[in-house]
Amino acid sequence: MQKNLIEVRDLIKTYQTPAGDFTAVKGLDVDVQRGEFVAIIGKSGSGKSTFINMLTGIDRPTSGSIVIDGAPIHEYSETQMASWRGRKLGIVFQFFQLLPTLTILENIILPMELNNLYTKSERRARAMQLLEIVDMTQQADKLPAAISGGQQQRVAIARALANDPPLIVADEPTGNLDSKTAEKIFLLFEDLVASGKTVLMVTHDSDLARRASRTILIADGEVVNEHLVRALSSLTQDQLVEVAKHVKPQVYPRDTSIIHEGEAGDKFYIILEGKVDVLLAQRGGGQVPVNQLHAGNYFGEMALMGDGIRTATVKTAKDIDAKIIALDKKAFNDLINESRLLREELIKITAERAVPLRDHATMRIKRPDSQAKS
Repeated sequence: MQKNLIEVRDLIKTYQTPAGDFTAVKGLDVDVQRGEFVAIIGKSGSGKSTFINMLTGIDRPTSGSIVIDGAPIHEYSETQMASWRGRKLGIVFQFFQLLPTLTILENIILPMELNNLYTKSERRARAMQLLEIVDMTQQADKLPAAISGGQQQRVAIARALANDPPLIVADEPTGNLDSKTAEKIFLLFEDLVASGKTVLMVTHDSDLARRASRTILIADGEVVNEHLVRALSSLTQDQLVEVAKHVKPQVYPRDTSIIHEGEAGDKFYIILEGKVDVLLAQRGGGQVPVNQLHAGNYFGEMALMGDGIRTATVKTAKDIDAKIIALDKKAFNDLINESRLLREELIKITAERAVPLRDHATMRIKRPDSQAKS
């Protein structure tokens, strides 16, 4: 089975306007694995809606490719697209879009009828089963106007599942709901992912986005590095975009020291690709590894938040290069002064990372005594 459900390569969308050509999406490359829960975030006008519309076939790319579950949908005709969408894609909208003259049950049966799936009796049984999943069986014979907004959204999710598609795309599914109801909808999506579905959720809710398994931030038609977003997930979208604009990734060859224990610390590092080893000096020479950090992790904060001296050596792993960005001391201080959440997170991480350092220092001091006794 193909590992990636979605493969997007060099995706570009340009619109012709009276003021000239406007490129809304600029060469996006995105992979989504089966069974992932991906939050897509970005400011209004960032290009995220254009990206989603191309994934769902509502809009077509100017160039580039979109392959979903093996289907090159960028090459499909409108007829092919309609057939593919009906069987392979479930869409959940912000404003529900249930047909007002059909009952709740009939709204869910309709996609099965349109795509000629299942027998008549199977359709009704399946619709009731889906209503049970979203806890709406008691409302099956009501019209949409007779139930609440949160209930309508649950029905919309059941309708998106009608034809058992591998992919669910939810466009601001909680944007029209109160926080308590939004939480219930989010938990439904988590259950769908646990059952094997892949969910892409466009959202403006940063708290919900952090709870997805991945977050894709789109700014000015481009994807901000996901590992940067994950490492600094407590920042606002604007702050993340500013960081991305003002740092340049550097590639460190494998088995190369980046910082050294005992030196003055002046930078904060974020790993974008590869991995690094955290090492402590041993009494009598040599170094012992105490941790390994991967893409989406950071290091170097302890010196900047402490006495200014590096407490460990960090080297790239022996088997792989690493792509890393660095913030200087001023940029780091500006960032934590602007973000209380990031500052609190760093204080917590610093305390956690200090434990193995203290344990190692204690062992290093005690070792000569224990050797003398033996």
